[in-house]
Amino acid sequence: MKAIIQRVTRASVTVGDDQISSIGRGLCVLLGISVEDTHTNAEYITRKILNLRLFEDENGRAWSKSVMDWDYEVLCVSQFTLQCIFKGNKPDFHLAMPAELAQPFYASILENLRSAYKPELVKDGKFGASMKLHIQNDGPVTIELTSPPVSSDPRQEKQQQRKEKTRSKGPSESSREKSALGSRQDNNASSGADGDVSSERDP
Repeated sequence: MKAIIQRVTRASVTVGDDQISSIGRGLCVLLGISVEDTHTNAEYITRKILNLRLFEDENGRAWSKSVMDWDYEVLCVSQFTLQCIFKGNKPDFHLAMPAELAQPFYASILENLRSAYKPELVKDGKFGASMKLHIQNDGPVTIELTSPPVSSDPRQEKQQQRKEKTRSKGPSESSREKSALGSRQDNNASSGADGDVSSERDP
């Protein structure tokens, strides 16, 4: 699954002459669902949308707060063209999930977002309609996000989730130990304290 996430000061969707959704400050998300996507992909994208730190904190420090931290709004729009590949100059969309399958899948993503956040703050466009999307990008900030391939091994999926949780933290204890060990080895080598070297210098 692919998502284009834009930080916005406002965004709205119109179909014909009717405005069907609008938000103030928050995120506008274009979602492209592929034929291979599963609910694991949907859960990953949902988690990222709500937790990406794309906003300033109270002190003006950038990249510190998520949309949930500030109770900002989210506008989602289904966008099958994100799954485009090209044959020459002609776009091909066979990687996109067919509409009859994509519509309930997309609806489940919206439900996940509303369940994990505040339902009234999650808006959407009109699936399958010809829409006009009006975006006032803030920054501009635009993030491209692709869900990782789904592994058939549940243990690997759990490992991936643990990596995501710890990636923003500092180095692990084992990493620090390795670093300290490497530093000590370098110091010993430079000082000629290695046992084999000193024995060769003995008369």
